[in-house]
Amino acid sequence: MQKDTTTSSSTPPTNTGRIRHRKRSNEVIPEDGKANGGKLLVNDKSKYKSMLIRAYSSVWMIGSFVLIIYMGHLYITAMIVVIQIFMARELFNLLRRAHEDKQLPGFRLLNWHFFFTAMLFVYGRILSQRLVNTVNSDKVLYRLVSSLIKYHMVVCYSLYITGFIWFILTLKKKMYKYQFGQYAWTHMILIVVFGQSSFTVPSIFEGIFWFLLPATLIVINDIAAYFFGFFFGRTPLIKLSPKKTWEGFIGASVTTIISAFMLANIMGRSQWLTCPRKDLSTGWLDCDPGLLFTPESYSLLGWTPLWFPWKEISILPVQWHALCLGLFASIIAPFGGFFASGFKRAFKIKDFGDSIPGHGGLTDRMDCQMVMAVFAYIYHQSFVVPQSLSVEMILDQILMNLSFDEQEALYRRLGEMLQQGIQRMT
Repeated sequence: MQKDTTTSSSTPPTNTGRIRHRKRSNEVIPEDGKANGGKLLVNDKSKYKSMLIRAYSSVWMIGSFVLIIYMGHLYITAMIVVIQIFMARELFNLLRRAHEDKQLPGFRLLNWHFFFTAMLFVYGRILSQRLVNTVNSDKVLYRLVSSLIKYHMVVCYSLYITGFIWFILTLKKKMYKYQFGQYAWTHMILIVVFGQSSFTVPSIFEGIFWFLLPATLIVINDIAAYFFGFFFGRTPLIKLSPKKTWEGFIGASVTTIISAFMLANIMGRSQWLTCPRKDLSTGWLDCDPGLLFTPESYSLLGWTPLWFPWKEISILPVQWHALCLGLFASIIAPFGGFFASGFKRAFKIKDFGDSIPGHGGLTDRMDCQMVMAVFAYIYHQSFVVPQSLSVEMILDQILMNLSFDEQEALYRRLGEMLQQGIQRMT
């Protein structure tokens, strides 16, 4: 009996030791067998306190978000970069072991070396031509930037190979499994953080509208699901997330789709949100909104009673696209959250972090956003951007892909061709 008692009493410290290195994991998720019923928000006695904390944090986040949107494209991109850094930090810490790290000085720095190398590669490719367009008025600076862009891939590859060699040289006996596990985990984080969220930045420069509307729909869906589940939730939705209910899911879906249609009409009338940005400046934008953001009138005669005050309604064509975004945000994007819930259950943690009171970490807030960002970009490129060439599209390609000298050569060549054409006509 003494032997059994000793064995059973020695087990808890082992589990505690596993959780000790993950400071965010201060609450272990219960096993699946412990039912969903007791975990529903409608039955939670402390739900009002939790709601107030969550609401307070949400007000601060929404206020900061609106301010950054007002400041413009470059500041929104900077916000995305900061979010990516915090997400990477939370994910790096997830598998961190203090005892092993003490035996590997500088090993943690290697993770960040790979991270910033990936950041330089991704954002270098996305923003390079816009940087050229920003400095093209200064010939010296233009040539310097053009040279840096020309060797951008060489620089990034050199940095990656340096990190690879660094990793090989730091391999230590009896630590191989941990080190290779960290190496694989780091590369998975790069795929998750950059492979998905990097789609956000091209959408921003296509027009803030294509970033703001999808992101707002995810926020609306999350808030609506919380409140519908808070007051009406009775039927568990999925075991991976014990507090998710069918009432919350359906109520949030309807709310999100209606909000998508209405918000597209409001956002689509602002040039600041709809005009694309071709450089990295922060000045005010003025552009032709195009057919997508030009109101169309629809008569209501025969559809409404005679006493109805409105005889016609004005709808932007982009509102029909917004319905597709709303449908995805309400039905498909939540599965990003379910995936994150399953991931947290696998590691027996409640949240990825504790940087946002009532919400957990930034990764907890971005799980659905990343899924939505990829879809929004692909949808915009496939169904919104015109597939046929136009003068404006050709000029954009010239400005973004040809150097200043090549543009001058093209200008002279076009002039010669036009003169030859005029001579033939005369």
